[in-house]
Formats: sequence, C-alpha cells, structure tokens
Amino acid sequence: MKEEVDPAVEILAWYDRHHRDLPWRISPAARAAGERPDPYRVWLSEVMLQQTTVAAVTGYFLRFTERWPTVDALATAESEAVMAAWAGLGYYARARNLHRCAKTVAAERGGVFPDTEDGLRTLPGVGTYTAAAIAAIAFDRPATVVDGNVERVMARLYAEETPMPAAKPRLRRRAEELSPPWRPGDYAQAVMDLGATVCTPRKPACAICPWRPRCRASRTGIAEMLPRKVPKAAKPVRRGFAYLAIDPAGAVMTVRRPETGLLGGMLALPSGVWTEATAVTPTPPCSADWQEAGEVRHTFTHFHLRLTVLWAPVARIETGARAGADAAAAMPTVFAKACRLGLSAAAKARPPSSGAGRDHAAPPTA
Repeated sequence: MKEEVDPAVEILAWYDRHHRDLPWRISPAARAAGERPDPYRVWLSEVMLQQTTVAAVTGYFLRFTERWPTVDALATAESEAVMAAWAGLGYYARARNLHRCAKTVAAERGGVFPDTEDGLRTLPGVGTYTAAAIAAIAFDRPATVVDGNVERVMARLYAEETPMPAAKPRLRRRAEELSPPWRPGDYAQAVMDLGATVCTPRKPACAICPWRPRCRASRTGIAEMLPRKVPKAAKPVRRGFAYLAIDPAGAVMTVRRPETGLLGGMLALPSGVWTEATAVTPTPPCSADWQEAGEVRHTFTHFHLRLTVLWAPVARIETGARAGADAAAAMPTVFAKACRLGLSAAAKARPPSSGAGRDHAAPPTA
C-alpha cells in the first residue's frame, strides 16, 4: 500500500519552486542556508498587510524601511512624520499602533522583538494573527497562521459549507491540524502564497495546485463558491463638506484630526459632521467667498462618504498653513482627493494676470 504524502511536504515542495519574491522575505533557499529574517521587517510587513494587498503595501514598505531601517529609528520618528508616510494606506489605527509598538520595543526591550507568540501579543497592535505570523516567519516557531488566504484554502480543501464568519473556528482548527512543527515559517508563507496566487477568490487555478488531489471542493466543482458568505447589509451613505481655504502664497488650511476615532491623528482639511441626512448645511471654518469645486466619494468599512468640496481665497491662514501639494500628499485618500479637487477648481477660476477681479482670484497652487 502506497504511503500517503504529508500535505505539508507537498506544499513546501511547491513553495520551494514557486514562492513569491517579496522585499520583506528571505527565500527558502536562504533560510535553509542559515539566513534569518529581520523581525523588524517581518513585523512591519505584517502590520501593513492587514486588510491590504501586497501590491498596495510594497511601495510603502520600501519607503518606510529606507527612511526608518530599524525599529529604533522608527521609535524616534515624529508621530506626524509616521502618519504622513502612512497616508493613503488606510486603516490608520495601524499606523498609530505601529509607532507605539516601535517605541515599546525600543524603550522596554532594547530594540529586540519577543520571539514567542505570548511575548509578541503583549506589544501594542499585535493580535493573535500577527503574533503567530511573526513567531513563525521571523523566529521559526511552530504557530498556526490564519489570514484570509489561509481561510479560503482551508474552506476549499475541506469543502466547508458553513458561511463566514461562523466557519472561522472550524477553519482555524483545520489549519492547526495541517501546520507542521518543521519549517513553520516557510509553511506559513507557502499557504498564504497558495491562496494569493493559485487558490484565488475568483477563478482559482486548480489545475496547478499542489493540493488538488486532496481538495474536496475541487473534486466536487464548488471551489469558486467557497468560502460561503452571509450577504452583507447595504452600507449607509453619509454626507458632509470639506473646506479648502487658500492664501495668496498658495498654502491651504489644514487640521489634525483627533487621535481617537476615524482617521485619527491624520492631517486633514477642515470638515464638519458627516451625517446620513440628505440635506447638510455647510459650516465653513472662516468667513470667505466659498465656492463649490465638486464632490468626492470614498468608501470606508462601514459606510460610503460623499463630501462636497468648497474652496475660497483668504487673506491669511492663522494655523495649519501648508503648501497645497504637500498637504494633499500627507493626507488620507479621501482628503487628498478633496484637496486636489479644490486646488484644481481654484486654478481654473484664476483670471488672467492683466484682467479684472485680481482681488478675488485664487492664488497659484503649490
């Protein structure tokens, strides 16, 4: 009787040949030769990758590690600089916790990360998944690493019909049963790579999957239907205003949002309350000749947002003056879009230098 091959052996053999080349990784060959990953880079990448794609994260990761190559360097950075470097990546509580965690590791642990799941979970912003991922990938500790890719692979491998999120505990148990005590870092990345490149949400490439012979969903033709999901409720729509006050030098008025709450600690344009009411009354931050530039739309996790952008030339900005282009680059996506829309409208409204109406013209954009 032919002895069944351990599924971990199958996927590790596949990973050795087909692993992704990512800037925070070392290759399986390098690991086998004795090279070890930098825990700082592993931690940074895992925090950035939470609810975000590799394609979106790669540029941010490279810029962060060029500017702050060690956890000690990141710990000494100004909070505003960290938040500005994170702008556009979304889920901004991650950036606040990232900075807090760097300070904790630098101040309390001499710049050295804990090498166990329990120790890692004591750090700010490090939860169950992140602790397991760092323990396995950075320190080769046996750990059950379960992200969305792994859940999808497990759901299909075992043809799990229970809808998400109720299926999560069962899928985690399945993942734990398969996780080997040897090569845990490579194994964790192998399953994640399988989900990201082969067992994809749509049109999975079952024909080239190393686990196809043992995949129940593939055998029954339901792979693309799994994991099952409970239909999501429609997201509400909130409305509000964003205000772009521009001084004669081309600087715009900015504010720093409160540390807690949505987009906490981020640079932003003045903006009133966002409400689900269909009629919203503008409450601009100062008296000026406010003009409408248009509307920007953005979707958050729990609601859609529509912001009407108003702009106005002002003689002077008392606080928070920043060059327009610089301000937009340091803002989260929704405010960056609003800022650029307002700057564009102001530039179009600027009359010729010899024409009448100079007193009310919008200044050149920065």
